[in-house]
Amino acid sequence: MTAPGPAEFAAHDGTHHHSDVSGGWLRAAVFGAMDGLVTNIALVAGVGGGGADRQTIILTGMAGLVAGAFSMALGEFASVDTQNDAVAHEVGVERDEIRLHPDVEQAELAASYRAMGLSEETAAAVAREVHGDPELAVRVHITQELGVDPDEQPSPWTAAGSSFLAFAIGGVIPLLTYLLGSASLPLALAVGGVGLFVAGALTSRFTTRSWWLSGLRQLMFGAIAAGATFVVGMLIGVSVAG
Repeated sequence: MTAPGPAEFAAHDGTHHHSDVSGGWLRAAVFGAMDGLVTNIALVAGVGGGGADRQTIILTGMAGLVAGAFSMALGEFASVDTQNDAVAHEVGVERDEIRLHPDVEQAELAASYRAMGLSEETAAAVAREVHGDPELAVRVHITQELGVDPDEQPSPWTAAGSSFLAFAIGGVIPLLTYLLGSASLPLALAVGGVGLFVAGALTSRFTTRSWWLSGLRQLMFGAIAAGATFVVGMLIGVSVAG
């Protein structure tokens, strides 16, 4: 095989890019935006279905937006931070195992390489070289056994910030028409539905699903939530009025 030249490396670097799939900003932003949209669409539908006026709907929606954004951000921070601590704990456990039982750990690594398709000789040689550096051995074992890179863990601050911002943006969309002076519930729900479809379609950039299928899926989820809360709001509103 001929060694690639600088031009080939440059072309490779320009096209070979992976999206963030490790649980950092992307997952938090997608969950935040979808949750913000669905939560406030459902709130608007429920309160509007109960006969509330425009000001009450705005108040309810903004309260839900602020509360939900902080809840999502704090939840993401705690989740990612706990996950990182768990990985750090497992790194310590693996480091102790390699120190106490180096031969067994090396044999386990060689076996995992054989399971991947390497020959017995190659697997043994690679495992032996990896275990020549104890810290490298720890990183490789954690990656092989847990499927995570201990040196590239997601930031809890990034996850929290992405979640907060995305939830706030998603949550304000169903309120736009009310904030602009309209008092039409169908119009607000229609705008929220468009927001759900667009948000779902945008996520298809990071998946193998088509944009229209992703958009329709999110629209369906929002419609289910809005329909349920509208019925609840209508029933409670009628009951209170009676």
